Amino acid sequence: MSKTSQPGPGLTYAAAGVDLDKYDSFIRTIGPMIRRTHGPRVIDNPGGFAGLFRLDYNEQLFKRNYKNPVLVACTDGVGTKLKLAQELRIYDTVGIDLVAMSVNDLIVQGAEPLFFLDYIAIHAVDKARDAALLEGIAKGCEMSGAALLGGETAEMGDLYKPGEFDLAGFAVGVVELHRATDPLRVHPGDIVLGLASDGVHSNGYSLVRKIIEHASLDLTKTYPELDPERTLGEVLLEPTRLYAAPIVRLQRSYRVKKVISGMAHITGGGLADNLARVLPDKVDAELVKGSWDIPPVFGFLQKHGRVDDAEMDRVFNMGVGYCIIVRPTFAASVTRRLERLGERVFQIGRIVEGGGKVRMVDA
Repeated sequence: MSKTSQPGPGLTYAAAGVDLDKYDSFIRTIGPMIRRTHGPRVIDNPGGFAGLFRLDYNEQLFKRNYKNPVLVACTDGVGTKLKLAQELRIYDTVGIDLVAMSVNDLIVQGAEPLFFLDYIAIHAVDKARDAALLEGIAKGCEMSGAALLGGETAEMGDLYKPGEFDLAGFAVGVVELHRATDPLRVHPGDIVLGLASDGVHSNGYSLVRKIIEHASLDLTKTYPELDPERTLGEVLLEPTRLYAAPIVRLQRSYRVKKVISGMAHITGGGLADNLARVLPDKVDAELVKGSWDIPPVFGFLQKHGRVDDAEMDRVFNMGVGYCIIVRPTFAASVTRRLERLGERVFQIGRIVEGGGKVRMVDA
């Protein structure tokens, strides 16, 4: 009679690719960076399954209450810009990108950011990398005036290769109903102001990466015609500019007069497609060629990829990351206020009668 073999050790979650002890250890380290984004609206909820955030109601606690508040929410990711971050092992900037992509959309509606939540999907916990990702997210929230209310870090070794990760985010803001952006307020004669971008931001990176491959460019090399002090990789990982703080402060400067007719965050689709989204059917936007500065990175990419002008304009922001349409009599004062808040502002066009289109015109 044969002897029955003894069973081996049982399977564990760690053996399946998820180390709960390592995960718990990482989670315990991120509390301070999250808490520094919290203001008096955040209710402490240790061990909670969700974040708690109070709307204004206590006059002794808050400076003002909302009379007719409307919540505004949006979600976004960073796209294939993450592939460059993974290749270069630079992780502290894409978290800022993540916040910016949602918050910059949110403020278009006239809202102020309230809170942000993140979702990080990874192969396995890497404390240094994941802390850098969270640090960037927290910094983006601080710069935007949003509380980092919570998030999720998901280990999925079966879906992601070692070193790979993905980011997604969700932002919530609030606006007084009568102050919310309304495209019907855009009229002929209004002026289009463009706020400078900080480069490529977070759109078009599938084309950027194809150009790098096609032209055999080195991400770790400096190119004098681009930036003599930063590598190509560092230039391309420059985070998306956050426009929330200056736009919110600008709107608070005009509490009675509605000087802003419309706004647009310039993302995929470029100036034309995104600005057209905020135009009513009876007007056009005429943008003047050469009325704003185009950062060197776009000429560099265009040359090395032999990309035509129309494709560049359709894919990239080309130097304008955000647009504000204002009443003509307030264009100068709005420009001055934004410049005092650190923005570079260009008067790039005007609104005329038409059919809801954006077109480029000669100066």
